[in-house]
Amino acid sequence: MKIKLKGAFVVGFDGTDHVIYQNGELVYVDDRIEFVGHGYPHPVDKVVDAGLAIIGPGFIDLDALADIDHAILDTWVSPEIGLGLQWSADYFLNHRRDLFSPEEEAFKHYFALSQLALNGVTTFMPIAGEQYKRWCETYEEWADVVDIVGQLGLRAYLGPSYRSGVNVVHGDGRRDVLWNEAEGERGLQDAVRFVEDFDGAHDGRVKGCLLPARIETVTPDLLIQTKEAAENLNCLIRLHCLQGITEKEFLLEWYGKTPLQMLIDLDLLGPRLLIPHAIVLDTDKRSDQTESELEILARSGSPVIHCPLIFARVGQALNSFKRYQTAGIKFALGSDTFPPDMIRVMETGVNAGNWAEGRADAHQAADMYRAATLGGAQALGRDDLGRLEAGAKADITIIDLSDYRLGPIDDPIRTLVMMGNGRNVRDVIVDGRTIVENGQIPGLDQDGMRHQAQAYFEKMRAAYPGRDYKNRPETELFPPSFRTIER
Repeated sequence: MKIKLKGAFVVGFDGTDHVIYQNGELVYVDDRIEFVGHGYPHPVDKVVDAGLAIIGPGFIDLDALADIDHAILDTWVSPEIGLGLQWSADYFLNHRRDLFSPEEEAFKHYFALSQLALNGVTTFMPIAGEQYKRWCETYEEWADVVDIVGQLGLRAYLGPSYRSGVNVVHGDGRRDVLWNEAEGERGLQDAVRFVEDFDGAHDGRVKGCLLPARIETVTPDLLIQTKEAAENLNCLIRLHCLQGITEKEFLLEWYGKTPLQMLIDLDLLGPRLLIPHAIVLDTDKRSDQTESELEILARSGSPVIHCPLIFARVGQALNSFKRYQTAGIKFALGSDTFPPDMIRVMETGVNAGNWAEGRADAHQAADMYRAATLGGAQALGRDDLGRLEAGAKADITIIDLSDYRLGPIDDPIRTLVMMGNGRNVRDVIVDGRTIVENGQIPGLDQDGMRHQAQAYFEKMRAAYPGRDYKNRPETELFPPSFRTIER
């Protein structure tokens, strides 16, 4: 079918940047866009008038929640309680187990990925959920996710995470990483097998990638093997690094190198390596350096996945998006927490960036909107995503601006980022197929899913005392905001 969408604001692409067609039109046929602009001259099979809405490219979330989020529990606690939310050394050595059944894991993914769709995300790369596993994610678990992606109609870059070690806390409160290198080797083998088996599934909407865990939990040898495997498979790597002081201290202690020096020495940097979050980086060069770490990272071409919402929740901010961008860093966006609301992520990115710079005009809504669309596509090496132009994929998000609570509309993108949220997403189209219509996923029992998710979450939370190095009860690890009086 040839379908024409009409709306108050259509976000087109002029070959260089987004442009807004006021009272514009978009025409797509099957999975491709044919026309964006005004006055399409040919007949169509169907016309949809979105009214007072933004018709824009789907959001690309490259650090996407594919889980029932542990960050609901660990982004507001004190540092001392935060230690208790890690694995204890005793748990690692004597009590490791899978908390959830394969059926519960499949439910978790279906719940999380449906949230992505409802928030206007059309393409995602998942973050790992490892806290309550015997070790890490599995081939079988992600084979189920491929089926879920097919059911929901999303576009995904997938692979099971793997690691050689786990962050733990000893009985005296000391942080450490304990190792089982054989588990890491098995994990990489499964990840390679996954890419070989599922890359190109669901009409090409599933792409395989290699997703090792945090840099301090993967041995240098396994990272070298990862690089070689990615070259053989012609796929992307995403590695969480440059994200915390503890990570940097571990690598300096073990190898005498900073995280960036590790990436350089292992020859990992380059367009194939995506890096969340690059927040711990020397931006000024020392007297003995010809380049700062920021300049080295920018020159490498490795894209950075910026996740401002999760860092704002723990009192940190990138210093700053504008500074990194000016240096030449390529930026994508990630949610990395619940809700996977890319509109809130964009707003937080603007606010946190302006706070870091001390200026109201340092970061604009357009900067974050580009990162959530064009930037994600560039990180993936795709010029057919993140934009609405003839020949691009028909991945489209329609965002309703008629909600009374949004107030008057200034500029549509500023209004969206400053006043809106994911609940304003009305329709989502991927590959020309509508997967969210009028804010609903057809056939999804949201009430039933919500009750099941609550039970899953409570089981997840109840398992934390068994991993705490002090074995504290839930009420001590997760105290309520106010005293609760039961009926």
